[in-house]
Amino acid sequence: MSASTALLTDRYELTMIDAALRDGTASRRCMFELFARRLSGGRRFGVVAGTGRLLSLLRDFRFGDDELRYLRDENVVSRETLAYLEGYRFTGSITGYREGELYFPGSPILTVEGTFADAVILETLALSVLNHDSAVATAAARMSIAAGERPLAEMGARRAAEDSAVAAARAAYIAGFGATSNLEAGRRWGIPTMGTAAHSWTLLHDSEEDAFRAQIDALGSDTTLLVDTYDIETGVETAIRIGGTALGGVRIDSGDLPIVAAEVRAQLDRLGATGTRITVTSDLDEYAIAALAASPVDAYGVGTSVVTGSGYPTAGMVYKLVARQGGDGGWVAVAKKAQDKGSQGGLKTAFRRLERGVAFEERVEIADGFEQAPTAADYPDARALQVPLVVDGEIDTAHEGPGGVAAARAHHLRVREEMPIRALALSKSDPAIPTVFVDAGD
Repeated sequence: MSASTALLTDRYELTMIDAALRDGTASRRCMFELFARRLSGGRRFGVVAGTGRLLSLLRDFRFGDDELRYLRDENVVSRETLAYLEGYRFTGSITGYREGELYFPGSPILTVEGTFADAVILETLALSVLNHDSAVATAAARMSIAAGERPLAEMGARRAAEDSAVAAARAAYIAGFGATSNLEAGRRWGIPTMGTAAHSWTLLHDSEEDAFRAQIDALGSDTTLLVDTYDIETGVETAIRIGGTALGGVRIDSGDLPIVAAEVRAQLDRLGATGTRITVTSDLDEYAIAALAASPVDAYGVGTSVVTGSGYPTAGMVYKLVARQGGDGGWVAVAKKAQDKGSQGGLKTAFRRLERGVAFEERVEIADGFEQAPTAADYPDARALQVPLVVDGEIDTAHEGPGGVAAARAHHLRVREEMPIRALALSKSDPAIPTVFVDAGD
């Protein structure tokens, strides 16, 4: 078994289970829902990411000897609860939006059904994964839209915690980036990796010429040379003199990029290196990328901005109880009613309604008594959004590993094409399509 993920949680989840085991409510059937009340930063859509990671972490959500010893030594829960946790396995079911799917305020991104003890304990794990990964994916999607057909590489590992960096590379790839500099992300998730040399490589050598010559000897003439360690114009001249007019590319990491890129392109063309590509880096975000749309740039490398959600490092999702088993054994819809932090109780079924292939509404049906949940057949103009992820404790492996990442990426690029043109703008605004809640049968 891999390292346990059971303590990636908050103490109050275990103390609630402890109390529920005492009063007999731990086995009461419950339904929790993960959703976002609003989109961070006035963005027009969000991107679901992290689902496959969550399922992999759920597989290792077990309380082994070390975890139980810690809980006992810290007097977190009673002896009876320790005995319950020793045998804990999630035996409930989870449905949710596919990874890579777009979401809007109120979208039922995950629905977790099981006993109270089964489901409440997953709150922190689910939120920590999806809040981080979806924030990164949403920012990455905006950068991908701004970049158009030009490739994007994620290179932000040095701006994030080590595990977060791997997760961020995965989320960025799902949302449209083409490669990452992070080797662990490449190994673990099958993401293409890229990278050549930093400024330290040039500074190591006695001259820029020596550095370029050594890099080409090692990596071939299709490599990309970093030309701004000293003087860019001189760096470009040296790069072509050493690498020839068939040099793969040059990278610019400083300066007023639109102006510098135009000057470098003109210089490369004068030198006969018309096929040499220009990659730009230097603290790019979606707005800087959009500003370079008319510049002769061939590719972008993005670091800090993508791994931090471009200013919004969390998606603001919450995990709320929306239904529980009543005294008669039937379901009772429940919801928090606090001002500005309320929720909609009941089982939700979500559809994206389309007209001529363009989305115009996120329709969320709330079933009456959980016996009238609609299906796709009820909406010939709509696409059903929820899929089974876990059924009676059995995890659907199709969403895990490199295969799950590739499927999520393909799904995201496909569903992004459904959005109306206003969804592609970078300015702050209302969500691209409204979320409409309807009682089933109405």
